[in-house]
Amino acid sequence: MKAWRGIAFCIFLLAACWPPAGWAQQKAPKVIVLQFDDTVQPISRDYLERGLAVANQQHASAVMIEMNTPGGLLDSMRQMVGAILASPVPVIVYVTPSGSRAGSAGFFILEAADVAAMAPGTNAGAAHPVVEGAKIGDTMKQKLENDASAFLRSYVSRRGRNVAAAEAAVRQSKSYSDREALQLGLIDLISPNRTALLDTLDGRTINRLDGGKVVLHTRSAAVVAINPTLREKILDRLTDPNLAVLILVVGGLLIYLEFHAPGTIVPGALGTILVLLALFSLNQLPVRYTSAFLILAAFVLLFLEAKFAAHGILAAAGVVCLVFGTLTLVQGPIPEMRVHLGTALALGGSFGVITAVLVRLAVRARHNKLKMGGPALVGQIAVVMQPLSPEGQVMLNGEIWQAESRTPASRGERVRVLGLRDLTLLVERIP
Repeated sequence: MKAWRGIAFCIFLLAACWPPAGWAQQKAPKVIVLQFDDTVQPISRDYLERGLAVANQQHASAVMIEMNTPGGLLDSMRQMVGAILASPVPVIVYVTPSGSRAGSAGFFILEAADVAAMAPGTNAGAAHPVVEGAKIGDTMKQKLENDASAFLRSYVSRRGRNVAAAEAAVRQSKSYSDREALQLGLIDLISPNRTALLDTLDGRTINRLDGGKVVLHTRSAAVVAINPTLREKILDRLTDPNLAVLILVVGGLLIYLEFHAPGTIVPGALGTILVLLALFSLNQLPVRYTSAFLILAAFVLLFLEAKFAAHGILAAAGVVCLVFGTLTLVQGPIPEMRVHLGTALALGGSFGVITAVLVRLAVRARHNKLKMGGPALVGQIAVVMQPLSPEGQVMLNGEIWQAESRTPASRGERVRVLGLRDLTLLVERIP
């Protein structure tokens, strides 16, 4: 009986000393930080969704997205906005550091946040929708503007921000500095750094999209940075259109070299891997299919040049198709998601130079006549094995031949082959 009383007393002491869950959370708040310094595309969407899931699992007080983006794809932006609006954890979007921007699609993400903040010297806006790689009429342009404006109004008004100023960023492509955004009610505050922002937001009550209210506890919070995984880093690099076309052209070049030198195997295998990797990368980007056909036509013309004696005509046509195809292959809504002119010219020029060298070698080889038998021996140097007076034996290419010379030659002397009569070499002594 006394033993049971002792056990009960120990359990009571443990229960009394164990802090309540709410008290522990209040004493040690946690803020999840995501670094978003890139274009808006499928990989950045996956990174955001993973960070929000981690914050929800760890019962974080808030998620802070430190953003610097020129914009990006419309579909990825809509999915990121939807994830922020549906997040059970309050989301803070902070445009930082100074000199950063929340342009185009980034402006939609900024306005979707529970708390929108900017660092001094930043800007946001210029959110007019752009169709990738196409010219549209006035009617379609108006439809896109109306759709984007309605999407922005659907949550800006619920956040209690300036709907008219937000809509002007879409219809008139207006961009706002940090002070202008604060004065117009597009953001909630300006803060010089992360620590100051978290201290300022501590104790603030925010209205969630579902009508609920949440008090933020961010002062002295434990900041947990969610870094991109290795997979996300690799895929993010592959979504660079310039890198994608570089991998594609290098892979095509290796396959092209395999056609010129069949049986080497390594260039063909490596080139095939690079081409498949480039196709995977381009699948994440808005691709113009007519440009893809141009690149395909370029490779076909270059392969035909390797098989037929076209004197470089097919190769020149292939290089032109390659330059125009790579230049217009990826047509993103912002310049950062398009292939640069310098990249297209460098790839086309490199391919052209290599092709010209290969064609020149092929033409030279075709002009060289194939020599076999006696004509192939003329001009070669042999060593006398038995004295020539005038007949004897010589060593040529590891073989012993019967030879005849007009002038005597001693053993060990060198002679030049002048011709072949039956199986006897006609030689002359080298002075």
